[in-house]
Amino acid sequence: MYTRIKELREERHLTQKDLAEILEMQLTQYRRYENGERPVPFDFVVKLADFYGVTLDYIAGRSEDTGAEELGNIG
Repeated sequence: MYTRIKELREERHLTQKDLAEILEMQLTQYRRYENGERPVPFDFVVKLADFYGVTLDYIAGRSEDTGAEELGNIG
């Protein structure tokens, strides 16, 4: 899951600091989640899925399909 979180962030050309600010959290806390140093809380994963417009399965690595089309995030 942590690899997917990093990939999504980098695809959007965001730094860890950028995303921490967007999600209104401390940079160190975000960094620990992304680096796999701390378990990622479910509510945080839901926030990320909403922010990136992808499914929870995609973030969790259970699917290669982002689900963006089904979520209405592709024109």
